[in-house]
Amino acid sequence: MHDHHDHHIEEHFTSSELVRDIVIGMADGLTVPFALAAGISGAVDTNSIVITAGVAEIIAGSIAMGLGGYLAGKTEVDHYAAELKREYYEVDHLPEREKQEVKDVLGQFGISIATQNQVAEELSQNKDKWVDFMMKFELGLEEPHPDRAKKSAFNIAASYIVGGFIPLSAYFFTDHPHEGIKYSAIITLIALAAFGYFKSKVTGQNKIKGALRTMLVGAIAAAAAYFIATWIDHSF
Repeated sequence: MHDHHDHHIEEHFTSSELVRDIVIGMADGLTVPFALAAGISGAVDTNSIVITAGVAEIIAGSIAMGLGGYLAGKTEVDHYAAELKREYYEVDHLPEREKQEVKDVLGQFGISIATQNQVAEELSQNKDKWVDFMMKFELGLEEPHPDRAKKSAFNIAASYIVGGFIPLSAYFFTDHPHEGIKYSAIITLIALAAFGYFKSKVTGQNKIKGALRTMLVGAIAAAAAYFIATWIDHSF
């Protein structure tokens, strides 16, 4: 039974981390290449230039996003290790203060002083369990998976690439950027709405508002890029 519980917790954290990575990668993957392609569409006459620039941006963006995800995951692992070391030191050298911290944590849940004292004493008999309690309940830290940084980097980069090729796909089957941008806008806004809906569903927010908000952000970014590029092109 205990093994099943641990497995459930691990699966829950893994799936929530995967969803978080996909959201991070897809959010930028849909918006940035869409805005870039729209901007270039306002200044050039051939789809091949838009596609070349778009693919280059997707490659560069996915590497940058993946690297950012890797560093964030690495920081999480390093932070946990540093806090764990500090907790072990405090349990060894400042046991009375650590017992009081256990009591303070339990006190926040309205647990009686008698029970606080009993739990603090029982926990102090097992150093590993004591430290584990402090990590989870005092610091709110769960042990990250050692491969978290690598997995996060891959998930974010892959999500960015998938998201990026959605707006760019329109330029593969159209003849002119002015035509491409119309289909790109339709495809991308539908994708942004679906993504916003999914993200809101996962985070427990209003799904329709989430879909509209995500669409609006993408539309504003692309429109701004298109009109600025058109204005610059006509000015020079």
